[in-house]
Parts: sequence; structure tokens; C-alpha cells
Amino acid sequence: MRVNADAMTLYAVTDRTWVKDTTLMDQVKEALEGGITFLQLREKHLSKEEFIKEAREMKELSKEYKVLFVINDNIEVALAVDADGVHIGQDDMSVEEARKLLGEDKIIGVSAHNVEEAIKAQKGGADYLGVGAVCATSTKKDANVVSKEEIKKICHTVEIPVVAIGGIKKENIKTLEGTDVDGVAVVSAIFAAKDIKKDTKQLRSLVEEMKQK
Repeated sequence: MRVNADAMTLYAVTDRTWVKDTTLMDQVKEALEGGITFLQLREKHLSKEEFIKEAREMKELSKEYKVLFVINDNIEVALAVDADGVHIGQDDMSVEEARKLLGEDKIIGVSAHNVEEAIKAQKGGADYLGVGAVCATSTKKDANVVSKEEIKKICHTVEIPVVAIGGIKKENIKTLEGTDVDGVAVVSAIFAAKDIKKDTKQLRSLVEEMKQK
């Protein structure tokens, strides 16, 4: 297995929407100090050169903290910086295609919204699943909410780690109790926080608590 369940505990997905009088790199450093266990760089509007430069810097930073680092939906950038892997959605290339390009030692995460997609991703060679949206989310306006029952069903059907994503914040983490997810992936709960390090620490302990129930 290229990634274990513990690495999924608190999975941070970057979003530069909330970068104001700081930098994304500073925010990521705070999140790493606060205890994130996995990091995904998501950029939709940077030029290839800027994206590679940022990814290279972020990879070095995450390495310092011994946190796995993947790129959202851009295999070219992942290969250019030797990231730990990629995360792909249902509308992106197939897991099999991604594996051919990345090689056997890289991590491939896949977004799934139901049991069928989860099984297909696992069969194709995915290393973990991002399942959601589990709550309504401002990051993806068109995301359909996945029920608690469906999340539990996915967790009990596949053998790879499952991380819940979509609208998760401190106030609603408890709603995932009993689903058997391996962790949560968050965007604004970390990057929109006034005190990223403090909120990250709180999120991590809440997730660890939730996983024990």
C-alpha cells in the first residue's frame, strides 16, 4: 500500500481565495505546524511555470514535516516536481491512464460519490478515495451531498483508505461518527481561519476523537 489510513487523518486542500496579507506558502506552513497529515495543492489559474515553481517549494516544505504531498488534477506538474502523487476527479483521466504516466510508486487519489465509483476506482488501482460532498460546500457549488449511509457503505466495501470531503468544519465533524472514514479533507476550515495553526490543531484532535467512536 502506497499510503496508509493514518496519513488521511487531516487532509488539507489548498485554496488561495483566502490569501490576503500573507502568502499561500505561509498558510501551508502554519497548517503543517498545526498537524495536517496530508497535503494537496490545488491551483486552477496559475501558469504552468508558476504552478511548477509553487509546487516545488511546497513539496520541499511538506517533506520537512514528513507529510505526503499530491497535486490536484495535473500529472505534468506532479511529474515535474516529483510530487508523491495526484488526486483526480470523476471527469479527469482514468486511474489506469494516470498510473501509466506516473508509474507504480506514486499515490493516486480519486474522488467518489457512490459505491459504484468507489469500487471502480479501487479496481483501477486508486490508493485512496475522497468521498463527498458530505455537507453543502461553498468550494464546489455543484457538489451533491453524499449521505452518511452511503459513506459508511463505501468504507465497508473498499479496502483502501477513505477520506470525507466537502463542507467539513469543526462544528460538524461529529456528524461523521460511525461512518468509519479514515479522516477528513478540508479547505476553508483551515485556509479561511484567522489562526490557521490553532484551528488545525483543534480540527486534528476532533477528527481523532471522531475516528475512535
